[in-house]
Amino acid sequence: MSEKNQLHVYPIPAGAVQQKDYLLRVRSAGGEWKTLSAYQVKVDMHDVREASMVYFDFAGTVELEITFPKFYTVYDVQVRPASAGVRNTFAAKKVILVIDQPGNFSVEINKDRFHNLYVFAGAIEETPARDASGVLHNTIGNSANDQIAAQPVNRLVYVDPGVHYIGSYIWEIPSDTRVYLAPGAVLMGGLAIRQARNVHIFGRGVVYQGHLDPHYYTDGLTIDQATDVSIAGTCFIDPLHYTIAMGGSDGITIDNVKTFSCLGWSDGFDMMSCSHVTIRRSFLRTSDDCIAIYGSRFTNYGGSHDVTVTDCVLWADVAHPMNMGTHGDAAHDGDVIENIRFENIDVLDQHEFQSNYLGVMALNPGDKNTIRNVMFKNIRIDALEHGRVFDVEVKYNKDYNPAPGRLIENITFEDIHITSGPGEEVSLVAGYDSTHPVRDILFKDIYRDGGKVADLSAANIHVGDYTSQIRIV
Repeated sequence: MSEKNQLHVYPIPAGAVQQKDYLLRVRSAGGEWKTLSAYQVKVDMHDVREASMVYFDFAGTVELEITFPKFYTVYDVQVRPASAGVRNTFAAKKVILVIDQPGNFSVEINKDRFHNLYVFAGAIEETPARDASGVLHNTIGNSANDQIAAQPVNRLVYVDPGVHYIGSYIWEIPSDTRVYLAPGAVLMGGLAIRQARNVHIFGRGVVYQGHLDPHYYTDGLTIDQATDVSIAGTCFIDPLHYTIAMGGSDGITIDNVKTFSCLGWSDGFDMMSCSHVTIRRSFLRTSDDCIAIYGSRFTNYGGSHDVTVTDCVLWADVAHPMNMGTHGDAAHDGDVIENIRFENIDVLDQHEFQSNYLGVMALNPGDKNTIRNVMFKNIRIDALEHGRVFDVEVKYNKDYNPAPGRLIENITFEDIHITSGPGEEVSLVAGYDSTHPVRDILFKDIYRDGGKVADLSAANIHVGDYTSQIRIV
């Protein structure tokens, strides 16, 4: 095998929950076939079903072979997002994918979006030296924190392949700690970074909560009153609440993180009163908002600002792929959510029927909040099961808000590509009343089914009352 063609595969450890809907093999160009095992992931709280997830790392080009342990006839194969350009060929009993760039994909055979196969094809990662001086091995859980703290600053906890149970379910990771989750590592429980700084979690391992009582209401990762935090490469399965809950924190990076959730309020990445947050290259299929940006909530106070989300794939079985503004400090003057950018995003679906929660891109300030200076650019939206593309409304959502929002202003939607479908509702732009308006909204280069639209009607957008400077070019 040439140096440019590399392939690393990782066995699933005994005790992890596997799925066996598919038989999987992968090989580099000119290489030998290697067998892959798939994790079970659950999706869609409406009717929870079991899908499959597999990951490997590679350089060059690989072929992934999919066959079936039971009687099966293939008549249709889709690999999404389509923008990834993954080629496939199939016969009645076999599918072959050709992958030449790292990415996160949904493979849907015979139009099945609920028992599908998720393929996370990563770049070859640089791994830390397991046996270097001072490295702690499998030293996890709060009972181990004294041992961790005794090590030098920027210490490394190396979690080996295998299933590891976190005592008391939540590990509060201390400051100045790096945690490496090796491929094949499965942490059973949740993680928290509270009032800490300089904490970095990385590696291809899995954080799993499907064994816990749902009433524990546990986040996959809580970041609270923290600074300089990152997480990269990890996959979360069955979080009981948010996958990553961020509150009152500054300087957070989320890179190439994957998540699957199937419970009520099991959002993806939510932030309250946070600043300087970067989310990139991540894949989320969630049973509530994929990414939500709020002001004050719970014990966090203040607005959120300077948030950038790029190169992500979003799939909301419930609520919104992208949402902002619902929660704030209504007891005082509300909060400001500003300087937000979503760019190069693929939306695979929204499946929501509640009228208050439609909108792939939802700007819905309540609680006296203001939303301003927001850019959505290069967004690709597949046909929706049920939802609407744009929802730009100052709202008074009585499920959550004691007061309506204050204002939405200076919002740009640019280079938006929409695929039409029978489940799409009309998009809305509307203020709440004359003192709670929407103004200065630009729709630029909006495409529907490949063609640029010339006016708001062709874009399927209705402009309601208490609005001004709503433009399409």
